[in-house]
Amino acid sequence: MRQAITIAGFDPSGGAGVLADVKTMHAHGVYAAAVITAITVQNTREVSDAVELPPSLVCAQAQALFDDFDIAAVKTGMLSSGEMVEAISDLLQTRAAQIPIVVDPVMRSESGFPLLEDGVGTLRTRLLPHARVVTPNLPEAQELAGGTIRSLDDMRAAAERIAGLGASAVVIKGGHAAFAPAVDVLFENGETRVFEPKSPVEKMKNVHGTGCTFASAIAALLAEGRSVREAVQSAKRYVEAVIASAPDIGGGDPPGEHFHYTSPWTT
Repeated sequence: MRQAITIAGFDPSGGAGVLADVKTMHAHGVYAAAVITAITVQNTREVSDAVELPPSLVCAQAQALFDDFDIAAVKTGMLSSGEMVEAISDLLQTRAAQIPIVVDPVMRSESGFPLLEDGVGTLRTRLLPHARVVTPNLPEAQELAGGTIRSLDDMRAAAERIAGLGASAVVIKGGHAAFAPAVDVLFENGETRVFEPKSPVEKMKNVHGTGCTFASAIAALLAEGRSVREAVQSAKRYVEAVIASAPDIGGGDPPGEHFHYTSPWTT
């Protein structure tokens, strides 16, 4: 059985962070181990607080897993600070040539809570060069690439600029794009591909943790030997199904159903 690691924050509601990552990887037949970088206080309505764990402890968690498991992929999510980004970058730099690393550059929650303090520059220079795939949403892509994204052409240009920072491939998620809702743009090997949603989208809903889910699905698929293009396409369809089958729980944006194909309320 293929094995992967997620390095991310803990969301007690289970919709995002390592819990969403683990569910996603297991749904793809990949055994998931989890390294927690921060504890958040959140539910389906908002993130209200977060506490970072010591980077040395986070790296010790990861090293223990690398020493024991045959890791086929790594996904990073909330890294919370420049110091954490630097520590994780150092940990992964010798492994990036052997295994795919998927970087979800988490910066801010949907409710506006900052999830990366003073670490964007370090993310650009230290972690992105180790990434097989980077998966920013529109605001994150603007932060990494500089400038404003107002069109698909802007998304293409931003993806190319981010790839210029050293990442092998960049997929910009269009969930925040009013000009092209839920249209994603992949830049890899000098070529751009556009991924349309399966059905027209007027307004995104049930999106709590979908960025985490998307990146984790890509990591799991890469662990199984899929190409980046195949992984992005399949992950997109998986996320659409997760959103469509979200249970009606919580008072805010409900988490999706990662095991939608077995859930009694989706049959």
